[in-house]
Amino acid sequence: MARRRRIFPPGLVFHIVNRSAKRAALFKSAYEYAAFEEVLGAAVERANVALFAYCVMPNHWHLLLSPADARALSRFMHWLTTTHARRWQIHRNMDGLGAVYQGRFKAVAVSSDRHFLWVCRYVERNALRASLVDRAEDWSWSSLRTIEEPRVRLSQWPVQRPADWISLVNEPQTPAELEAVRNAVKTSEPLGDVEWRESIWGRRVSRQTGRPRRIRHVRDCPPKVTSDPINPDPITDLCSSPTAVRQGRSHR
Repeated sequence: MARRRRIFPPGLVFHIVNRSAKRAALFKSAYEYAAFEEVLGAAVERANVALFAYCVMPNHWHLLLSPADARALSRFMHWLTTTHARRWQIHRNMDGLGAVYQGRFKAVAVSSDRHFLWVCRYVERNALRASLVDRAEDWSWSSLRTIEEPRVRLSQWPVQRPADWISLVNEPQTPAELEAVRNAVKTSEPLGDVEWRESIWGRRVSRQTGRPRRIRHVRDCPPKVTSDPINPDPITDLCSSPTAVRQGRSHR
């Protein structure tokens, strides 16, 4: 059965995640990371998309971007993944030996407000969260490292970048942020306030009632979290829960 064509409305921001087949290592050397960045830069120049942030990890990568027309994102991703996969197979002497990427890429619509900043932090601190570096900006293959001298053309953000952005990225994210971003990727549902999500999704979004669901695994929160540095509204301190895992590795 043919896949349903996906249409990505122009002007919306999307969090893109793509993983290798069987979660095998996509990148084993600086050369392979740089080769992907080169293809990514060429894809941005070819397609009508605005790239805001990215992070390339050993077996997957994240992009935060916005297409200028309804087919731009599909064209961009098709050229990016097929071109990179072809070059990767030739480089590894694995031409014709199976898929490089697993299934379809994930694409989550993100509202251009504090949720945009949540996703940017999530993307740019990925290597730090996976304990690959001591500070997020030390990871060479991300937009955070190249803020001053970008190797891939980046566009102006739809929201104002905080002046202390690098410090914010290096701070652990709250459980609320992590759960929201990860759940959106898992379900492919839009990430934003309820009213905005309903306007994008085209149907009512259920509002949580009763006792909040317990978060059993919190991999990216400090010993005490009492507020979100981007959103000043207070949140529950879930890190004090005996079931929470305060520190750990995550390659998501």
